[in-house]
Amino acid sequence: MDLLSVEFFTALLSIIFIDLVLAGDNALLIGLVAKNLPKNQQKKVIFWGTFSAIFVRIVLTLVAVKLLEIDGLLLIGGVLLLYISYKLLLTEEEINVKQTKKNFWGAIGTILLADLLMGVDNIIAVAGAAHGNILLVAIGLIVSIPIVVWGSTVVTKLMERFPIIIVLGAAVLAWTSSKMISKDAYMAPLFPSQMAIYTFEVLLVVVVITFGLLTKYFIKLRKVAPK
Repeated sequence: MDLLSVEFFTALLSIIFIDLVLAGDNALLIGLVAKNLPKNQQKKVIFWGTFSAIFVRIVLTLVAVKLLEIDGLLLIGGVLLLYISYKLLLTEEEINVKQTKKNFWGAIGTILLADLLMGVDNIIAVAGAAHGNILLVAIGLIVSIPIVVWGSTVVTKLMERFPIIIVLGAAVLAWTSSKMISKDAYMAPLFPSQMAIYTFEVLLVVVVITFGLLTKYFIKLRKVAPK
């Protein structure tokens, strides 16, 4: 993939957008854990918790990029990401952090464990959008993680005020999923032309968004319906 190509910049924008939509809970998570500690340790936990979470996520994303080069794993990752894009439309997951021991390393461990558990969707999505390009992963994470960590409150408020951002995020995830599925070695023979790939991508995005929004609508109707 050429560094100055449209494909490169499209993939980079996708990675940054995915990070903003899926990883916006990092700062909230770190803040919740730090709140349980004495005042003199809170700033240290926020700094080292943030640094550790970023480092671990970068390493795991790079590992995921390499794993997706194995035949069949692109298909599996694409299907998982398809489910994630559908779930993103339905509910916003609440962060549940168990009370930790009021010590520095206990708090750091909690942040790392919780970030790993919540970051699986982000890792799969970014690895898929990168198309095996390590430089894309690095640039995308370098640009988006500071925004996520220090601006997650703003990002969250924007999502609440403009729900269309969530829909766009789900569409980007579904589109990334479709590209992963069509590029898998076992699925590639089913797409003999570029037009067939484009058609599959568009159809998959439309189906996921339509089905997700309809499901969300019926869930709301069921909640307000008199018992």
